[in-house]
Amino acid sequence: MAKKAQGVEPEAAADHADVAGLGYEQARDELVDIVARLENGQAGLEESMRLWERGEVLAAHCGQWLDAAEARVNPQA
Repeated sequence: MAKKAQGVEPEAAADHADVAGLGYEQARDELVDIVARLENGQAGLEESMRLWERGEVLAAHCGQWLDAAEARVNPQA
C-alpha cells in the first residue's frame, strides 16, 4: 500500500485544489520538479515552504491514485 503524506494542513489542501484534477503522471512529474527545486537549495524560506506544502498535497494525491489502483488489482485486500 502506498504511504500517505503526513501533516497536510486543510488550508494547504484548499490552496491547492487544482491538484484534484491532475492525473497520476502529472502529479508525480510536478512532485519530482518540486523535490529537485528544494534539493537545489536556491529557493528562499517562503518559497520553500510553499513548495513543501504543494509537494505534500501532490504526494497525498499520488498516494490516493496508487491506493485506488491497488484496490482494483487486488480487490480482496
